[in-house]
Amino acid sequence: MADFVSTRRVGEATVAAISDGVGPWAPQLSAPEAEWRREVPEANAAGEFPLEWSVGFASVGGKNVVVDLGFDDPGPASRWMPPRFERSPGVEAGLASLGVQPEQVDYVLITHHHGDHVAGALTRRDGRAVLRYPNARHLINRLDWEEAARQGQRGPGSPLATLKEQGRLDVVEGDREVLPGVALLHAPGESPGHSAIRVSSGGQTAYFFGDLFHHPCEVAHPSWVSPGRDQPVVLASRQRLLAAAADEGAACTFSHARLPAWGRILRAGAGYRWEWL
Repeated sequence: MADFVSTRRVGEATVAAISDGVGPWAPQLSAPEAEWRREVPEANAAGEFPLEWSVGFASVGGKNVVVDLGFDDPGPASRWMPPRFERSPGVEAGLASLGVQPEQVDYVLITHHHGDHVAGALTRRDGRAVLRYPNARHLINRLDWEEAARQGQRGPGSPLATLKEQGRLDVVEGDREVLPGVALLHAPGESPGHSAIRVSSGGQTAYFFGDLFHHPCEVAHPSWVSPGRDQPVVLASRQRLLAAAADEGAACTFSHARLPAWGRILRAGAGYRWEWL
């Protein structure tokens, strides 16, 4: 297995986080700087700290499920090479290390419409742009499908528009059981249609939280929310899923969790804390 892939067993299922790269982020959390710096000692003088950009994977009941689409292909032609950002060998290489080829992916569950979560829908084959996962059903919440249009992300040739034009994108409402053991859960706030994914097998569970959290400090302080998000809605979504994950003893990860990526939500008094696995 590649060193940029972290896997766990959940009952009879396999779940994984596949890093697409690492880069700095300055969250501007809604808390006094002295408070959040105590929780984020790795932050530099500019308030930046390194985050992972990861895609999820689950093998459940003979079906292969990818969570989010990540970036485009790594290399000189990539549009996702901001300053001081270090790409991994890429999601396809990560899947290959798990014995999975793009044509073997059955479902892609999109947590939200932001570019770093949808750009990888397309790849280059023989000099032309094609769907990375040509046989997969792709799912996105309707509210994010509509928000993507308002933000100009559904123009000709865009990843979401191409998926829809080729009949590979399903626009869904609310919570949705995708297949036995895999559910898409509406968890808004980061975006109107943001979703989390729950995987269950053999009495065990795992959660892919997407961008509901960006750093473990937000588990202990769920009211700490960066600008541009709907703070009350984020808080409600966090409280709902924190309670569920803690009660289930679930293995959890989020899109920007540093590898090895997996942890648990533990109750701590009236709140919660993150424990790395």
